[in-house]
Amino acid sequence: MTTVTIQRLRWWHIQALEPIEADLFGAERWSAAMFWNELASGHHYVAALEGEELIGYAGLSVNGDEGWVQNIAVRQDRQRRGIGRALLQALLAEAARRRVQGVLLEVAVDNGTAQRLYDSFGFEPVGVRRGYYQPSNTDALVMRRDA
Repeated sequence: MTTVTIQRLRWWHIQALEPIEADLFGAERWSAAMFWNELASGHHYVAALEGEELIGYAGLSVNGDEGWVQNIAVRQDRQRRGIGRALLQALLAEAARRRVQGVLLEVAVDNGTAQRLYDSFGFEPVGVRRGYYQPSNTDALVMRRDA
C-alpha cells in the first residue's frame, strides 16, 4: 500500500487534477485557467499524492483575518480513506499559521457527506446562497468555523 502525502499544489499538478475536477463536479467544474489564477494569486493549495499520482487537492484563500475554503476534492476511487480529512486539516493548519479568525466555506445543500466532515471540524451553518452552483441551480450552505 502506497502512503498518501500532503504537499503544496504546484502548477504541474493542474493537468492531473482536471479529470478529478470534471468527474466530481461535471458542468460546474473549475477550468485549468481558474486553478492557474488561484495559484498566481497566492492562494494556498495542497495536493494529496499517492506516490507520484495526484488523488486529491484543496485550496484556501485568506483575506485579512478571514479564510475561505475554495475547494476540497478527492478522486472517487480514493474516497472514504481520510484523505479529505487530511486535506482539510492542512488548510486549517495554514489558516492558523496565518492567524485567521474564522474560516468559511460553501457546500452543496445535497452533499451530506461533506457537511458531516465539516461539522466534525466545528463548522456550523450560517446561511444559504440560493442557486449558487450553476448550471444546476443548487443552493449552497455557508458554514463557518471560528479560530
